[in-house]
Amino acid sequence: MKCTVHASKNFVIGTADKRLFSSFVEQLGRCVYGGLYEKDHPLSDEDGLRSDVIKLVKDLDIPMVRFPGGNYVSNHRWEDSVGPIDERPVRLDLAWKALDPNTFGIKEFIDWCKKVGTEPMMALNLGTRGIDAAKDLVEYCNHPGGTALSDLRKSHGSEAPYNIKMWCLGNEMDGPWQVGHKTADEYGRLAAEVGKAIKLFDPSLELVACGSSNSDMPTFPSWEETVLEHTWEVADYLSLHMYFRNDENDAETFLASSKKMDQFIETVVHVCDYVQAKKRSKKTMYLSFDEWNVWFHSNEQDKTEPKWNVGKHLLEDVYTFEDALVVGCLLNSLLRHCDRVKVACLAQLVNVIAPIMTEEGGPSWAQTIYWPFYYASKYGRGEVLDIRLDVPTYKNHHYGEVPYADAVLVYHAEEQELDLFVVNRSLDETMEISLDAIGFPTQLKLIEHILLHHTDLKASNDRDNPEHIKPVVMDITREPYKAPRQSWNLFRFSIS
Repeated sequence: MKCTVHASKNFVIGTADKRLFSSFVEQLGRCVYGGLYEKDHPLSDEDGLRSDVIKLVKDLDIPMVRFPGGNYVSNHRWEDSVGPIDERPVRLDLAWKALDPNTFGIKEFIDWCKKVGTEPMMALNLGTRGIDAAKDLVEYCNHPGGTALSDLRKSHGSEAPYNIKMWCLGNEMDGPWQVGHKTADEYGRLAAEVGKAIKLFDPSLELVACGSSNSDMPTFPSWEETVLEHTWEVADYLSLHMYFRNDENDAETFLASSKKMDQFIETVVHVCDYVQAKKRSKKTMYLSFDEWNVWFHSNEQDKTEPKWNVGKHLLEDVYTFEDALVVGCLLNSLLRHCDRVKVACLAQLVNVIAPIMTEEGGPSWAQTIYWPFYYASKYGRGEVLDIRLDVPTYKNHHYGEVPYADAVLVYHAEEQELDLFVVNRSLDETMEISLDAIGFPTQLKLIEHILLHHTDLKASNDRDNPEHIKPVVMDITREPYKAPRQSWNLFRFSIS
C-alpha cells in the first residue's frame, strides 16, 4: 500500500501552541495519593513527592497541568486545602465517593509544578459555590500582599503570589452527574458574573467556559450557543471533553475514532463563529480540549471499590498497544486543529487513565500511550501544514470512508526540519510513505524514523515488563520509507 503526503510551505493551518501538550491532575483515585505524592516511598523527596514520577513527567515536557478537577472540584472547598496540613479537615468527595484528607492542597500542587517545570491551570467550583469563593481563591493565589487573603497565603508559607494565569469556570456543568449541575442559562449567567469579577481583579487572566462534556450529550451543541451568549465578553476559551472506547472490540472502528474528535471540534468551531457573527464581534473564541483520552478498561473494576477511602484504585486503565495507536491519532487531530484548539489536557497524568503508572512502595513505569504523547510534545511544536493524503481507504460501519493513514506534518523553521507523524491503521499491510513537499528542497533528507509497533494489538506494559512496548529507531538507509501494519511512526526530515 502506498501513501503520498502532499504539502506546501505556503499552506499552513497554524502554529501549535505548546499548551496542546498539557495534562490533568485530579484529586481522584491514586492520581495524587499513591501517584504524585507518597510520603513513605523510598524515592520520595522531603515533600513526599515521588522523584521517579517527577522524572517521567519532566521527560514529557508538559507546559501546563489542570487541577484539582474534574468532577471533584464541584464539591470542593478551596479553604480546606490551604494552611497547616495537620489542621486541614477531612471531607467527603461526593463525586468519587472517597475521603479527601486535603493533605495535598494548593501550595503542594504549586510546589510540585515548580519541580516538574510546568504551569498551573486552576479549576473553580461553580457547582456548590459561586462568585465569593471564586474571587477569594484568585485573590489568595495571585495578589502580592496587603489584603486579608493574600496575607493569609503568606502566613501559609508562600510569600510570592502563585500568578496562576488560566482559570476554568467550573467543570462539565452540563452533566447531570455533576454536583451542582445547571442548565445552560443558569451556568452561563453564573460563569459570566464570576468571570467579570475575576477580570476586574486582573483582565490579563485567561478564562475557560464549560462546553459540552461530550458530543453525545442531549444538549449539544445548543449548550455551547447559550453559554457563549452569556460569557462571550469574559471567556477566552470554550472547553471540550471527550473519551474514547472500544467496548465492541472492533479495532478498525476504534482506530478511526479520531474522526469523532475532528467532527466534535469542527462543530464547536462553527457554533463559536455563529455566536461571533450574531454578536457582530471581532473576537475569536478559542478552544481548550482540557479532557481527552481512551477510557473504558477499568469501568467494571471500579464498581467493586469500597466507598469512602483515600487513594482508591479508580480508573486504572491498563493501556494496550491499540490504545497507543488511537492516542497517536487523537494527537494528530489536535494538531490539525491548532488554529482554534490552543490548549489540550491529556486526562490524566498518573495512575488514573494515565500514561504513567505506579505501585505503592514500588516502581513506576510508562504505559503504551506515554510514547506517542512524548514524541508529539517534543516534535509537534511548530507550524502545522495543511496536507492532503493520497492513500486508500476502508469502509467502516460507523465512520464511513476511513483513510488507512492518519497523518500530520509539522514544520520547524529554526531547525530546518519537517516532522511527519503517521499512524498506519491497516491491520494487514505495510505502507510505503512518500512526501511531496512544495517550497522545500526537492531531495528531503530523512534523519530519523521512530517506530512504535507490535504484532499484538492487546499487548501492554506492566510492572514486570515496563518496556515491552517501546519506540525503536529504525534503519534509515533504505527507501522507500515504510510504516508497518498497525503502527505509529515519526519521520524526521532535514530540509537544509
